[in-house]
Amino acid sequence: MIEQVVFYLFASMLLLSASMVVVMKNPIHAALFLVLSFFSSAAIWLLLQAEFLAIALVLVYVGAVMVLFLFVVMMLDINLVTIREGFARYLPVGIIVALLMVTAMGLVVGSNYFMSENYMAVKEVSADHSNTRELGLTLYTEYLYQFEIAGAILLVAIIAAISLSMSKAKLTKSKNPGDQVFVKKKDRLRVIKMQAEKKE
Repeated sequence: MIEQVVFYLFASMLLLSASMVVVMKNPIHAALFLVLSFFSSAAIWLLLQAEFLAIALVLVYVGAVMVLFLFVVMMLDINLVTIREGFARYLPVGIIVALLMVTAMGLVVGSNYFMSENYMAVKEVSADHSNTRELGLTLYTEYLYQFEIAGAILLVAIIAAISLSMSKAKLTKSKNPGDQVFVKKKDRLRVIKMQAEKKE
């Protein structure tokens, strides 16, 4: 009974904070509500006995990604008037897409697939049970090819990002610090002897 109350509390907090991320006009406030959404999701994962996923969500997304996102948002000069005009322009399309997503989620969750014994039964585990070990075994046995494909896609994305940044670096007039340190006086300075000129 207590677990249901806690679940509905964090689930309602998650829905409210996720809605505020979309509705808020200030991007910094939207990012802070997104942090609250991550904390609520982590609490729900703790209720599902997925401690590793909850800790990884808080450490990776809240501790690293969202802090970086907040720094980028605060450093950029964002024109809020343009954002509001775009929000009002694409509001009907957004409502249609949201209704389609809610309908699809309702059809998936309301189907008999999730009402089977595998999903309805709550397995009691011992205190020394490691869900990190279970996650690793599942990733590297049942979903090994999918995991390797995801790693290859991420590697291609990293290489593409590096190549794009390197192509832009060639256009800049940056100097190599190593060449500047080992430069000689004769490479930069040339003394010219001239005869003195006399005024007439």
